[in-house]
Amino acid sequence: MSADPKLPTWEDAVVWLRNHPDRRQMVMDAFYDDPLTAAAERYHGSPEWHSIAALLRGRSGTALDVGAGRGITSFALAKDGFAVTALEPDPSAIVGAAAIRSLAREASLPINVVEEVSERLPFADASFDVVIARAVLHHTRDLKGACREIHRVLKPGGIFVAAREHVISREADLGRFLDRHPLHHVYGGEHAFLLDEYLTALKGAGFSLDVLTPLRSPINLHPYTLESLRDAIVTLLSRKVPVPGWRLALKSDLIFSALLAGAERFDNRPGRLYSFVGRKATA
Repeated sequence: MSADPKLPTWEDAVVWLRNHPDRRQMVMDAFYDDPLTAAAERYHGSPEWHSIAALLRGRSGTALDVGAGRGITSFALAKDGFAVTALEPDPSAIVGAAAIRSLAREASLPINVVEEVSERLPFADASFDVVIARAVLHHTRDLKGACREIHRVLKPGGIFVAAREHVISREADLGRFLDRHPLHHVYGGEHAFLLDEYLTALKGAGFSLDVLTPLRSPINLHPYTLESLRDAIVTLLSRKVPVPGWRLALKSDLIFSALLAGAERFDNRPGRLYSFVGRKATA
């Protein structure tokens, strides 16, 4: 078997992934499938987006999607009534700015696309009511600088959601995470930070902060849902301790929630996902 290629761009890596039929589910889970409008609609209807939308309930106005990629979050924000600016430095027609422009045209949604990086936001202070960054902060070269810039362009009283950020427990775990990442070995560019590094950067930028942990937020669970995770745990426990009653015991949301809370105390998986909800103080 030949070794996997080393590819020059993220677009090449995604095309390579899409050309492997055995990885179709991975493509679908990452919303890399075409047509893009269908992938974006599926994201808008996902438990992940519903959980983000719940955090934004009662808010309106301007929204910035940082590191917008193919534009699925921009699409969801625009569908929910926000005036959206999508920040994406990659010009790609598959995974970047050109893809977002095509998506906006096809869906007849008002999404303004700006090709720039998150550490240098070309916007005035207090420009946006909402900022979203989905799987973006762990890619930044200057985490503290990116958080300061996001805080700067957010209006007083505004909200910042940093969704699905990879976390490691110690620096030595980074190599293990990268070795297991399905695309890092063909393109690179992946990274993860210690939890304290995220917290220091976000709090240092001025945000008051809520932390959404890996096993109890639908934002972090995708492609699992709470119900599919429950089913997977029942299957695993039944294999390890083949006694009846696991499904009945875990049917209780209270018991299941307690189980997940206990599991998180021992969850040291390299690259596990956290999300962060930052709020900027009112003036």
